[in-house]
Amino acid sequence: MTSDPHDVIRVALVQEASGLEPAANRARLDPLTPDDTDLVVWPEAFARDFGEAGSDVSAYAEPVTGTFATELGRVADLRRTTVVAGQFETSHDPARPFNTLVARGAATAAYRKVHLYDSFGYRESDRLVAGDPAPVVVTVGGWAVGLMTCYDLRFPEMARLLVDAGAEAIAVPAAWVAGERKVDHWRTLLRARAIENTVFMVAAAQPAPRYCGHSMVVDPLGDVLAEAGDGPEVVRADLRRDVLDRARRTNPSLRNRRL
Repeated sequence: MTSDPHDVIRVALVQEASGLEPAANRARLDPLTPDDTDLVVWPEAFARDFGEAGSDVSAYAEPVTGTFATELGRVADLRRTTVVAGQFETSHDPARPFNTLVARGAATAAYRKVHLYDSFGYRESDRLVAGDPAPVVVTVGGWAVGLMTCYDLRFPEMARLLVDAGAEAIAVPAAWVAGERKVDHWRTLLRARAIENTVFMVAAAQPAPRYCGHSMVVDPLGDVLAEAGDGPEVVRADLRRDVLDRARRTNPSLRNRRL
């Protein structure tokens, strides 16, 4: 008996720091996007870093048909995969772009960050516009993959909206700022979102020293399948349909909800 080709998808997380020069960031997409994958997740704001806290990033905003997304699409097509990465996208407010994830390749989509990072002394909403909270789910290798960004992870209803829209895995590009307890929060929240939703979490972060690193793949029962350290690194994992199905039988919390 042959297995279904959708039983397994291969994912890779590229834990790489974005810089302040967009052309240099674009140039790294090709050499650092690995082969033999179905899904490659890069960090939040990889097209151009945020810069100093409170910086005006409007000059670096592009449409999702711009130079960054175009190069992302070229690399995705070359590798025959789906690639997700973050950019600043032009919005209705010239002074405040969207913080957007772009998916290119076998799947095409844009997700605009809903929960802006007005926390831990930051005010992301001063410089960026929040997106519509409607869930964005793409199909990758026969799997439904939801998209969320960084601070969205702290809001359990965000992951639940994606799962209710059919997500079996959730990709989380992030620039999780370093600080006291921050790695512990990151690891705990990723595992919690996986367990409470019986879903794979596929989270790519920017590395130290400014950010936390620790890009992770977590399975639907909370087991960590792959985890980076705090420096530049590429980590890989396989998402298996039998693991997802078994987790949802063992812990049928989605069926047992009483609303």
